[in-house]
Amino acid sequence: MASLPFSILIFGGTGAIGKHITSAILSAKASSGHSISIFTSESTASNPDKQPLLSTWKSQGLRIITGDISDADDVTRAYEGVDVVVSCLGRNSLLAQTDLIKLAENSATVQWFFPSEYGTDIEYDASSKDEKPHQNKLKVREFIRNEIHRVQCTYLVTGPYIDMYLSLVPGVEAIGGYDVGSRKAVVVNSGDDAVGFTSMPDVGKLVVAALRNPSEAKGKALKVQSFVTTPMEIVREFEKQTGVEWTTSYTPIQEVRDLEKQLWEKSSPLAALATLRRIWAEGRTLYEQTDNKKLGLGPGDMETLSDVVGRAVGAASKL
Repeated sequence: MASLPFSILIFGGTGAIGKHITSAILSAKASSGHSISIFTSESTASNPDKQPLLSTWKSQGLRIITGDISDADDVTRAYEGVDVVVSCLGRNSLLAQTDLIKLAENSATVQWFFPSEYGTDIEYDASSKDEKPHQNKLKVREFIRNEIHRVQCTYLVTGPYIDMYLSLVPGVEAIGGYDVGSRKAVVVNSGDDAVGFTSMPDVGKLVVAALRNPSEAKGKALKVQSFVTTPMEIVREFEKQTGVEWTTSYTPIQEVRDLEKQLWEKSSPLAALATLRRIWAEGRTLYEQTDNKKLGLGPGDMETLSDVVGRAVGAASKL
């Protein structure tokens, strides 16, 4: 497949989802005369824990630009010669994107910007505007609508990452999850409510697919997924791959709502996760049709539930 005809700059490229997106873009390669770069802090660039990953990427042609994301001069210099900016910033840094997008608008070369939208659909229905975890992403979208006129933006809405959904988080086990070591699962309601998921490697694949299809992606909010399944289907896949029956417990959704309220009242860092799990259980990840096909991707191009569960079982066996 042809290489990407852009010079691309990535923010948050070494983060949880950023490393998957950066790896996918590097694998797709930039065409002759173009480059792929990440913008990162000096502390990240020199972090010993990041060196194996950065060294691998540099051998694939990645350029590393260091600077302060809050320094307009640093960002403006990084934008020189860049066609596309891909943001992979985490939840705590989302509002910083308004300055990044404004600087892109004022740059001489940036034409296309991907805000960090990977995750739950923040404009799924009328109730979405009131969900607390959505507020910063909604502010970024509003800023783009009101202030950005030249640069085209693409929102890649992936729904929950199945890889993270499989975790049973200590202290909030009631919101659902899976523990491979103890062969234990917790599901919300009956566990038979469908949820649309994307695997983290597939997020990278979908970003590349969007880059390959600018006419379908520019200026759009794309709803994309790896697959749809239910919490109980996940339990059965774990049982199949581990060869044993799992212990499964069930949390009524009202109990999830009550816990969510308590967590927000205590300003718990787990409150947003509880809200998101409730949203997913309520069916707000489901679409009559996704935009995968518009990006040239069919079911056979995406990871399966078996793939992701196999990866989780394999990782647990190494502990």
